[in-house]
Amino acid sequence: MTQPFATEWGLIGAGEIGGVLAHGLLKTGHPVFPIGRDVNIQAALSARPFLDGLLVAVGEKDLDSVLEQIPHAWYDRLVLIQNELLPDDWRKHGIEMPTVASIWFEKKPGKPVKPLISSPVHGSRADALVAAMESLDIPAHRVDDADAMLEELVIKNVYILTTNIAGLETGGDVEDLWTNHQQLARDIAADVIALQEAKVGKTFDHQRLIDGMVRGFDGDPQHQCMGRSAPQRLERALQQARELSLSMPTIESVQQRR
Repeated sequence: MTQPFATEWGLIGAGEIGGVLAHGLLKTGHPVFPIGRDVNIQAALSARPFLDGLLVAVGEKDLDSVLEQIPHAWYDRLVLIQNELLPDDWRKHGIEMPTVASIWFEKKPGKPVKPLISSPVHGSRADALVAAMESLDIPAHRVDDADAMLEELVIKNVYILTTNIAGLETGGDVEDLWTNHQQLARDIAADVIALQEAKVGKTFDHQRLIDGMVRGFDGDPQHQCMGRSAPQRLERALQQARELSLSMPTIESVQQRR
């Protein structure tokens, strides 16, 4: 629903996903102020102190360097949408309660948006982000409970890491992975879940995580397993495991066979 005179948002990272969300914000009445990669972020924010939301849509590898530049006064207006996102990714910067979203739609250059399943959003700016996605016929919903949102983030991480790492061996799409290579997928997912649990310091219902991953498979059975960042995701997972003294036997064997 369009909101006349709605509040203005800032956007850092106007790539494919950021561009879609900016479109939805504009469609629901929110002016959007883009902040480019080569711009001094603090200076740009000082020039727009009234911004109500600050959507950070950069890739995972660039998130730390961006968050390091965000002044404290903006922490409660931050909106984070990255894959592989967990609470420590914002808490290590002193950020306690950003709005976070688990994005379950795909946008490739020159192609239309492809939703897989509904994207959950948690935090003070959730309603505006949900409305922005829904204005573009992208399913989305608000999650009020922080623990429930943590599980949603972990489910997406299990989906992303399992498909990309398995895809380095199998290629193909997620339907083929689950139909013809299910044991490999389950073994990789078990390693990924162990890594997620080690990173957040709590255990999860493993079957709920697997069921959530499979819902993503069912949302787009022809989704290709291996994205262009798959090798980087593999290396990042192994590095994180080493830092935590965690063994991931199946993922380690994938690396050894490459």
